[in-house]
Amino acid sequence: MVRLSNNLVGLLNIITLLLSIPIIGGGMWLSHQANTECERFLDRPVIALGVFILLVSIAGLIGSCCRVSWLLWVYLLVMFLLIVLLICFTIFAFVVTNKGAGEVISERGYKEYRFGDYSNWLQKRVNGNWNRIRSCLVDSRICQRLLDDNNTPVEDFYREHLSALQSGCCKPSNDCQFQYVNPTNWTRTPTSTMKNPDCSAWSNDQNVLCYNCEACKAGLLDNIKSDWKKVAIINTVFLVFLIIVYSVGCCAFRNNREDNNGWKRYP
Repeated sequence: MVRLSNNLVGLLNIITLLLSIPIIGGGMWLSHQANTECERFLDRPVIALGVFILLVSIAGLIGSCCRVSWLLWVYLLVMFLLIVLLICFTIFAFVVTNKGAGEVISERGYKEYRFGDYSNWLQKRVNGNWNRIRSCLVDSRICQRLLDDNNTPVEDFYREHLSALQSGCCKPSNDCQFQYVNPTNWTRTPTSTMKNPDCSAWSNDQNVLCYNCEACKAGLLDNIKSDWKKVAIINTVFLVFLIIVYSVGCCAFRNNREDNNGWKRYP
């Protein structure tokens, strides 16, 4: 009689096997449809993740339903390594996203972001890959809404709730004290200051704007911080699920060994 733990492992692996198919399909679609460097950068990891889930699911399915003990042992080993890896990543994600936050500016609906406020590890990763990231940001047209709102009065603009990327990449820093013309057009005045390096990096060219500014990098890091915290929370839930599956898989492995020993003992 097939035991409950074996059936449960088999059912869970059928579900994960079915989930791997759209992941692989999405990666293949992305590789054919990609128009930006960001999209091309993501397609291979997505396909690799889908194939990995597919192979692990097949191993768990065959190992539990066909009573192949060695295959189930390999499945459990991979699951154990995956659990350890997720625990390490979750702890790391919480540590590197613990620093940094937007600075509230008086009479402004948006916040200002400082690159140096964030994790040194994240700063190094962004600086080392900024040319590629900058190309992605330009292609994603994050400033398009501001470019389209050329007639926005200055009072309305200052009340805008801009995203971290829009605040950092699409307008000059508040420190510069530039004169507002429209959301992406600012001019220097006698009271303007260049103490902040971002002030000299700003350009009214819509393909340049503040994409070379430290504030733009900081806006990206604030997005990464927010996304990684969400991923860490999801990982925690997923870890609980994996530990349950792993525990059930251990029971199925023990059942296989008992059944195999019983078959050898009573031919």
